[in-house]
Amino acid sequence: MTTSLHGRPPVVDRATWQAARDELLVREKAHTREGDAIAAARRRLPMVEFDATIELTGSDGPVPFVDLFQGRDELVVYQHMWYDGAPPQGQCEGCTTTVWHLKDALYLNARGVSFAVLSTGGWEEVAAYVEFMGYTQPWYSVRDADAPMGPGHLTSLLRDDDRVFITYSTTGRGTERLNSSIGVLDMTPYGRGEAWEDKPEGWPEGDVPCWYWRTDADGNATWGETSRPVPQWTRPGASPVETLGRRDDDFH
Repeated sequence: MTTSLHGRPPVVDRATWQAARDELLVREKAHTREGDAIAAARRRLPMVEFDATIELTGSDGPVPFVDLFQGRDELVVYQHMWYDGAPPQGQCEGCTTTVWHLKDALYLNARGVSFAVLSTGGWEEVAAYVEFMGYTQPWYSVRDADAPMGPGHLTSLLRDDDRVFITYSTTGRGTERLNSSIGVLDMTPYGRGEAWEDKPEGWPEGDVPCWYWRTDADGNATWGETSRPVPQWTRPGASPVETLGRRDDDFH
C-alpha cells in the first residue's frame, strides 16, 4: 500500500481493491433494492384528477391536454422554466440540462409512455427556441392554461379514456433521473465537481454546478456575459457575440 499520490486514496493491489469494492457493492445492492421499494410505493400513491380539456398551444395550434398522451395511457411532462423576451442563452440553464438529456422519447414510447415539455412562454418564442436547440420531443405553451405542476417539475400522469390523473411529481434533485450524465459522473473519481460533494482530502473542491450549466465558447465554466448553456455551443449560429446575456433581471 502506498499514499504517494498526495491527498488521494491509497494505491493497493488488485485483491485489496476487489475486497473494498465488494464491500461497497453490498451497500449498492441495498440502495438498489430500496429504490425498487420506493418505486413500488410510488405506483401506489393516490391520484388527483386533472382537467383533460384544458387547451395548450403546440406546433399544430391549440390542443386539449389529453392529446399530449398521443393515444397512450401514460404521459410524463417536464415544465421548462421560461423568461419572456430572453434570447436562447438567457433561458434556464438547469432546465436546459434536464431536457437535453431526453432529446427524444423512443424508448418511452415503446413502453406505451408519451413525453412532452411544457413552458409558460408564448408559443412563437418557444417554437423558435425549440428549433434553435434541435429538440425533437413535443413542446407546448401553457401560457394561457393551467399546468399539472410548476416550473422545474417532472410529472407523471395516467389516462383513463377521456379522464386524466396526476400520479406523481418531483422537482429539484428529483429530476436527476432524466440526466444520464449525472449518473455517469457519480461513478467517476472526481464526481460531479460540485462543492457540496463529500470528497477525499486533497481532492478538487468543486464549485456550484456552473461547469455543466454554462460555459463560454472555449468551454470554460463561467456565469459571465459570454456564457450560455453548455449544449447551445453545438447549435448552428451559436458563435460568440459581444454580449450573450445570462439569466438575470434583464430577462424577467
